[in-house]
Amino acid sequence: MSLIASDHFRIIVGLGKSGMSLVRFLASRGVSFAVADTRENPPELATLRRDYPQVDVRCGELDVEFLCRADELYVSPGLALATPALQAAAARGVKMSGDIELFARNAKAPIIAITGSNAKSTVTTLVGEMAAAAGKRVAVGGNLGTPALDLLNDDIELYVMELSSFQLETTDHLGAEVATVLNISEDHMDRYSGLPAYHLAKHRIFRDARQVVFNRQDALTRPLMGEGLPCWTFGLGVPDFKGFGLREENGEKYLAFEFQNLMPVRELKVRGAHNQANALAALALGHAVGLPFDAMLSALRNFAGLEHRCQWVRDLDGVAWYNDSKATNVGAALAAIEGLGADIDGKLVLIAGGDGKGADFKDLRDPVAANCRAVVLMGRDRELIAQALGDAVPLVRVASLDEAVQQCRALAQPGDAVLLSPACASFDMFKNYEERGQLFARAAEDLA
Repeated sequence: MSLIASDHFRIIVGLGKSGMSLVRFLASRGVSFAVADTRENPPELATLRRDYPQVDVRCGELDVEFLCRADELYVSPGLALATPALQAAAARGVKMSGDIELFARNAKAPIIAITGSNAKSTVTTLVGEMAAAAGKRVAVGGNLGTPALDLLNDDIELYVMELSSFQLETTDHLGAEVATVLNISEDHMDRYSGLPAYHLAKHRIFRDARQVVFNRQDALTRPLMGEGLPCWTFGLGVPDFKGFGLREENGEKYLAFEFQNLMPVRELKVRGAHNQANALAALALGHAVGLPFDAMLSALRNFAGLEHRCQWVRDLDGVAWYNDSKATNVGAALAAIEGLGADIDGKLVLIAGGDGKGADFKDLRDPVAANCRAVVLMGRDRELIAQALGDAVPLVRVASLDEAVQQCRALAQPGDAVLLSPACASFDMFKNYEERGQLFARAAEDLA
């Protein structure tokens, strides 16, 4: 039986991927709802009209009076709760909710809930593969891949969910079996008033959690916990009780739990310290829900990484080329610069720039100075990055990605790596980060 009242009227606000999953879910339960979207022609409009012609749909500027007819609004993650029409409806007592809240109310299996500024998709995918290797009937999705409500199935034994801060804003009672914030760095500062507001949104993931995992190297990931809540940690240092980390023995570095070595770091297919941290976070989450170490380590050995996330593209004349287009914020770029920089013999030639989303780039300066030979800058906010970097390394400004690749070819020396890790969103020049990464990889592969 669905945990959803049938006598309430609901409005889905936003008709994208998650909005359409809400349509399917509510329609299948026979409850009364309508749809609104700020866009005149939202992406799923044709599908809605074809499959659910009876549903009232309003496109264009949000009508406050229409929204106030609802008992509950399911707001798309893409729409800020600060939108005036939503604020007006909330002030008149309309409840704000979202697809993740509805998912949590109806999921019958334990939930592993994962958020953070960076590495969410990698860790979520990895935990899903660990669960599958352990023979679990597992469903993976949320902010990654399949919308949460489309995953609901009574046969599922474990849900592994990537959740964004935008999704968490409308989630009051997640009740995860284990929840984590992997890391916190400035992101989406065009939507939040500052880092404290963003941090608060991320920490909603811990609401009603039965266990928590946090990053020992990032104090902002540590929840304010009640007495007796089971807590596991991960980090690149030597682990202690209930901790996952790195140990060294006879010159060999190992992934470790407490005082036990689990596997040599060199057996990981993915490179860089940041990927070692991702592996440790995944082990902590899997261990919290009882996944056996042999299955988790087998999944780790087979994991080749995700596309556009520090993904190896090619080697040419002693230079390795990496596509990290998913690094759409400063924290993600820092993880790649420091992680890969420590893992190569030479220096990095970095491609950065795009839509900075209001971020401050000053934290890039010292890691770039330590790890980079040069930085090739492109996109709308390239001068903001240039100002932040100052004279740390030589800077080259280009007008296109193809030109950036050509400049990197000229600048890189044997033992170096060329790294596309933009620290910015892609929307000023590309459709999305995937297109940016694909075009980079193609340009790199075309070099002779």
